[in-house]
Amino acid sequence: MNTRALEPRHGPLLFVRPLRNGDTGTVLALFQRLDGESRRRRFNGVKLRLSEYELERLARVDRDHHALVGYLPGDPRPVALARLVRDGDRAEIAFEVATAYQRKGIGVALTELLLADARAAGIRHVEALVAADNQPALALLRRLLGALDISLEGPELSIRAALTPTASVLFAPLMQR
Repeated sequence: MNTRALEPRHGPLLFVRPLRNGDTGTVLALFQRLDGESRRRRFNGVKLRLSEYELERLARVDRDHHALVGYLPGDPRPVALARLVRDGDRAEIAFEVATAYQRKGIGVALTELLLADARAAGIRHVEALVAADNQPALALLRRLLGALDISLEGPELSIRAALTPTASVLFAPLMQR
């Protein structure tokens, strides 16, 4: 996949490209744009920094690890990441949006694009671990996936959903380069 431009419903133009394998700088740059509450919700606990192991794991891209990075025009730092880790016809998904850019449709657009890539790769079920009080993430998953199987696992919600072959288009792809 090359860089794509998306126009989220409520947000600015978003340029999306795949994360390059080992690109820990991009992962760290986005992590630094998350405030304490966003980090807690994304990582299901207090997270002051990422260890070298976590950085390497989050920056891994290969046959079973896929990640997309979102940028805004004129801002060299990433504003969002969405990733999936494949296991057969299942994949765990995760996403984060820089605190200053949340609730602008960026997470929806980027995650929808990630789910389209998952469908194209033959993934039929997705899973996610979400902090139990992370209502925005839960709403995003409900919006994109419809029926969710949700169970409580400590302070986290374990979410599973079938990935239907067709999806609604919540963003308009503007171009592919």
